[in-house]
Amino acid sequence: MSAETLAEKLISKNHMGINIASVTIGVGILTFPRSLAKATGAFDGWISVVISGLCACLVGWLLAKLAARFPRQSFFEYSSMIASKPIAYILTFLVCIYTMLFVSFEIRAIGNIAKQYLFYNTPVEMITLSFLLIVQYSVIGSRIAMLRLNLLFLPVVLVVMFVVLLFTTQLFDIQNVRPFFSSDWRSLLEGSRVVGLSYSGFEIILFYTMLMKKPQEGAKAVMLGLSIPILLYMTIYMFAIGVFSAEVATNLTYPTIELAKEVEIPGGFFERVESVFFTIWIMTIFNTCAMWLDITVLNLSSMFNKVRKTFWVLILSPMIYFVAMLPQNLVDFFAFADSITYFGMILVYLCPILLLLIAVIRGVKGHE
Repeated sequence: MSAETLAEKLISKNHMGINIASVTIGVGILTFPRSLAKATGAFDGWISVVISGLCACLVGWLLAKLAARFPRQSFFEYSSMIASKPIAYILTFLVCIYTMLFVSFEIRAIGNIAKQYLFYNTPVEMITLSFLLIVQYSVIGSRIAMLRLNLLFLPVVLVVMFVVLLFTTQLFDIQNVRPFFSSDWRSLLEGSRVVGLSYSGFEIILFYTMLMKKPQEGAKAVMLGLSIPILLYMTIYMFAIGVFSAEVATNLTYPTIELAKEVEIPGGFFERVESVFFTIWIMTIFNTCAMWLDITVLNLSSMFNKVRKTFWVLILSPMIYFVAMLPQNLVDFFAFADSITYFGMILVYLCPILLLLIAVIRGVKGHE
């Protein structure tokens, strides 16, 4: 492969930042105001968003530094160099389970929300299956083409979010946000833990740094990618509390969508803004699912490099669908989401940081 052809197949720092922002802004942004309002009980929850975001930036920076030490190498390859091949097999296999579970969560979330707001009479099983088949099609194709979809979709989502917030400013009640700074430090820390679950996604830097033109810029890409969700989460939470109040937001399953429902376009020529909002949001969740499934395939292919990508996608999809259908109600669904996130914190936050520490101590480093 010529150098020019290789360069065309690699992505830039800004593109990686957009990928990280897109995968982070998934289902969590639709639900986090409820959990955060319950934890803090006040407008001060925006402080928890900032604290949690800074922690995510620190962890993301460390993960990026680990991947940058081993440019053009997969997670399995550099884990083998740092620890040993048996440990690398175990870690990579567990990562595959984690990413598969995340895909299951996302497609089930699509099924639940689409049934509630768009397709009232369609079984959630059919909505979920249809979405999974589209994600399958995307992952089987070109990896770089799939990643470049974020360049097209994310700006559209951000513009729609801006429009929704713009038209809800007239509903903002200053009395709903008073008193200021009434939360104690314990509730703010609890809020940081809760909203931290919505920052999951930046760990893709561990697996996609090998596709960057300049892997050493991975840390900057993480900072860029996380700055967008931090600002967006702060703004959405402030508006959710200002429009609904903390007490009401606590009792809404999807406060962000309910915020879109409150929008009234002047002149009354357009109604059901939440349907448009959610339809646009499907693009982001689609990209999130596609990237998580692609990372699963990428890691499996690094361990078993003679097996084709199509085979892995066709084998994994039934298992992903089966797991997605296991939660019987919303309580089970949100418990499932929390379990995945805590599992991921240990597996893709703590373990890679330990690998980085071992690599620094032992002086293990890859080559370009």
